[in-house]
Formats: sequence, C-alpha cells, structure tokens
Amino acid sequence: MAVPRNRTSNARKNSRRAHHAKKPKHISACSKCGSPHMPHTICSSCGWYQNRVVVEMREESE
Repeated sequence: MAVPRNRTSNARKNSRRAHHAKKPKHISACSKCGSPHMPHTICSSCGWYQNRVVVEMREESE
C-alpha cells in the first residue's frame, strides 16, 4: 500500500479544499404566480412547470 513520503502541510491541505465551501442555492420565480421555487422543479403553489399545468392543485377549504 502506498505511504506518503512527507506530511501534507496545513496550507497545502487547506488550499486544495478551497472550493469545498457551500454555495447558495439558486431560486427562480414562477412564470405564472411569481412565487419563488427551485429551478427545474414544479411550482409548489400553482403546479406549473415550463408554461403548462403539471399538477392540479386543490383549493384549500376553510
């Protein structure tokens, strides 16, 4: 099994992991109702995706 010849320094280790930070999620607005939702997903408030109804949403009864 391979064994490292020298210890990896903290600077080298941390600079290698510099791109591992979490990035903020991108949120887009629905084209019909304008509510925010994740891209490439059905809108949870109106059920639209790519300018057509995918899921029929039920009205909330009081």
